[in-house]
Amino acid sequence: MSSQPRLDVDLRTFIRDIPDFPKPGILFRDLTPLMGHGAAFRETIERLAERAARLKPAVVAAIESRGFIFGAAVAAQLGLGFVPLRKPGKLPHKTRKSVYDLEYGSDGIEIHEDAVTSGARVVVIDDLLATGGTARAAIQLARGLGAEVVGAIFVVELAALEGRKRLDGVAADALVAY
Repeated sequence: MSSQPRLDVDLRTFIRDIPDFPKPGILFRDLTPLMGHGAAFRETIERLAERAARLKPAVVAAIESRGFIFGAAVAAQLGLGFVPLRKPGKLPHKTRKSVYDLEYGSDGIEIHEDAVTSGARVVVIDDLLATGGTARAAIQLARGLGAEVVGAIFVVELAALEGRKRLDGVAADALVAY
């Protein structure tokens, strides 16, 4: 996608492990070093965009908050629309809401009711796939508006948590798996 040389490196070298965050027993995969390294961040966006382009989406839907960083960049690179999936109460227009479980609690996300048109091909992008609850909620919201969710792409997947199994048949892809 870019005319600049590609970074031939394992992206996990830019991902930092933070034990016991946000609570004891959780190993947090911190992507801020990856985002803070220009070439690694560009390479991440290139790889995500290549995977997304294969799915021929019309729209990129990304999940608050770190998903916005990656999803918006992919949408811009591919010349696609961007749909933010936000925490409850953050979107100013009429919304639909989905509540989901996390590995350490529960949360919810919302989408504007007019964010996608019926039949639109949507790819969901987020920073991390863990238990799959957040991504599943995103898929359900887009489908609830009549969209066709053509895939879900993540920077990191925590494979042992088997989040892919919760994506209601949507194919998942990840740049890095732990």
